[in-house]
Amino acid sequence: MCFWAFVGHTQQNQRVITTGVPFLLITPDARAAGYGDQGVATSADAFSQQWNPAKYVFSENSQGIGVSYTPYLSKLVNDIFLGNLTYFKKLNERSAWAMSLKYFSLGEIQFNDLIGGTIVNQGLERPNELTLDLSYALQLGKNFSMAVAGRYIRSDLKITTDLDASSANTLAVDLSGFFQSDPFEISNLPAIYRFGFNISNVGPRLKYDLGGQKNYIPTNLKLGTGFTFQIDQQDALAFIFEVNKLLVPTPVAQYDDSGMFLGYQQPDINFLKGIGRSFNDAPEGFSEELKEINWSMGIEYLYQGVFALRTGYFNESPEKGSRRFLTFGTGFGLNQMDIDISYLFSTSKVRSPLENTLRFSVTFDLGSANLTPTQ
Repeated sequence: MCFWAFVGHTQQNQRVITTGVPFLLITPDARAAGYGDQGVATSADAFSQQWNPAKYVFSENSQGIGVSYTPYLSKLVNDIFLGNLTYFKKLNERSAWAMSLKYFSLGEIQFNDLIGGTIVNQGLERPNELTLDLSYALQLGKNFSMAVAGRYIRSDLKITTDLDASSANTLAVDLSGFFQSDPFEISNLPAIYRFGFNISNVGPRLKYDLGGQKNYIPTNLKLGTGFTFQIDQQDALAFIFEVNKLLVPTPVAQYDDSGMFLGYQQPDINFLKGIGRSFNDAPEGFSEELKEINWSMGIEYLYQGVFALRTGYFNESPEKGSRRFLTFGTGFGLNQMDIDISYLFSTSKVRSPLENTLRFSVTFDLGSANLTPTQ
């Protein structure tokens, strides 16, 4: 027996795309969470590894560390959480590398058995999932960079009493790009334009049980754009917008020999064919494909270069999971440390596991970006 976690909820009249290791879709840092769960086209920070590692080339710091903590289902339990640790370093003006660890704990689960009318404790299990990432970014032009990342994924959700269950492991890669313009003027205000993309978690499917079905990992395409307006030397206002789509096949209806509906199931094809089919396999055609695209928008106001206020909105079709929520966030700098906090308020009938939860992240800036130019 295994514990399975899936994104969204399923009903007979809905084709919600599900994957294994959905914790990879949880926003790990409070800054991005305050924007409406987006970060592929925002300015570079220590947590760019999770969104678009190509941004590291444009970082104002030569190296940094990011630490974050996200309680999960905090209104029900206190031991389910997502933790993240990220380190990055610029090698020179044109390149950077980063590594990160993301750990998702599902808490303690106690198993009991009824033997002779007596409840017998069978022990505790602590299911968990984690990823280890390594990325390299290279500036290909004055304003454009690309990055590649490798990821090891481990999902340990097994119960020891089931001999057929085992930890699931796989490898995945990301490919990302980032454009940041030179300053220009809009209505007499200095502005910077940014654009980014990231194709993440491209890799083989996970398999937990011997003879069981393989589960797609959340291969995802993100596209984002944004403007930052410099109001004066210390104050700035940023507007960002992002869309993303899971590159995973749409589930199809299953029926028995008598025509009775059994539910929806994804086709049993390899992950590369699944990516290709994900763009045109929705049973209702183009209109349903559009429903599989999520979008988010966010605003950040930076005051005196040290205090930030953020808000954002995330939207997912009610037929594809119904994740819709408002986010609020703040951040402030203390010497070489930045602290960010965010809060989520659901606007959907389907309550978010992160609703009414404070998320925290801390960034340590370890050096300026005054690096020796490459030859």
